[in-house]
Amino acid sequence: MGAMGVLRFSLSAIAVIGMSGLAAAAAWAQDPPKPAQIVFNDSGGDMTKAMREAFYSEFERRYGIRVVTTSPIDVGKLKAMVESGNVEWTVTEIGPEEAMLAEKQGLLEPLDRKTIDLSGYPERLQDRKFIMPKGVYTTVLGYRKDAFPDGQGPASWADFWDTKKFPGPRTLRDSPVDNLEFALMADGVAPDKLYPLDQDRAFSKLDAIKPHIAVWWKTGAQSAQLLVDKEAVMGSAWNGRYYVAIKNGAPLVIEWNQGMIKESAFVIPRGAKDAYWGQKMLALITEAKLQGIYANIITYPGLNLKSMDYVQADLKTFMPTHPDNLPKQVWTDAKWWLDHGSAAQERWSKWILAK
Repeated sequence: MGAMGVLRFSLSAIAVIGMSGLAAAAAWAQDPPKPAQIVFNDSGGDMTKAMREAFYSEFERRYGIRVVTTSPIDVGKLKAMVESGNVEWTVTEIGPEEAMLAEKQGLLEPLDRKTIDLSGYPERLQDRKFIMPKGVYTTVLGYRKDAFPDGQGPASWADFWDTKKFPGPRTLRDSPVDNLEFALMADGVAPDKLYPLDQDRAFSKLDAIKPHIAVWWKTGAQSAQLLVDKEAVMGSAWNGRYYVAIKNGAPLVIEWNQGMIKESAFVIPRGAKDAYWGQKMLALITEAKLQGIYANIITYPGLNLKSMDYVQADLKTFMPTHPDNLPKQVWTDAKWWLDHGSAAQERWSKWILAK
């Protein structure tokens, strides 16, 4: 081999080595060292069990990283962790209003949208920068079948307020959340014109129904049980509470029309250890099949609309995201409640005690 040949060989070798080095660097950048574990803070109880079966175990199988769980959700602790620089959680569940506040206060890592694919989610949720939509639940109208034997039960909040056409004791939650919206819809406000909420109008309409409320429920379990025990013939409850009662044989009907749908969320605290693997966990949670498994266990769906393909046939119609149900519901404006919730609660507390 001549001098020129040797030179060409050397340059080629250098190029190959250089390319190999770049590839190695790229691989390192894409896949940092795996920690022994990540920490996921969730609601605890049945949710942790469902998350373990649907998501955590799959993450451990796929990446070889253990998922350790803690609970409960605690926004104050999240803030303290970030501000102290001692962040224990890799990912945490959080309520929608609290998530918006945490984003505003700079407490969150941005979502890696190259890793996390939200294209299968409702369009209004696809542009998230810091807050990962976890799933949804809906506060719905429910009633006893046997109270309306002609099969014509209440189908709207205007019907709920119509005590002559639909007689009998009612129940609502002891909270302004949802009830202000329900009152305004009962008073003729179109669902897409609810916000900003006219509180004077809402409380005036609530005055009309107040004498017909047998119990203002305080817990999810109580909401459905009041109908089961015939203390009320109709009421509001979170959809999963009515589903469990129906599954256990109670003659209840869920009316999805004008239900107030809310999203729960996941976030990565700013400065979280192994945030890269937190992004991988959130990406895994977006997968339709895994969300279907989760919904089958706990009856609350994720927001990948394709997950309905993996939900058991007997459960589908009980899901807020079922295509027959989703268009009937109204998305709660978490931003309005973040800005006005404290004042609304203060007014509610005085109103509920007044005769």
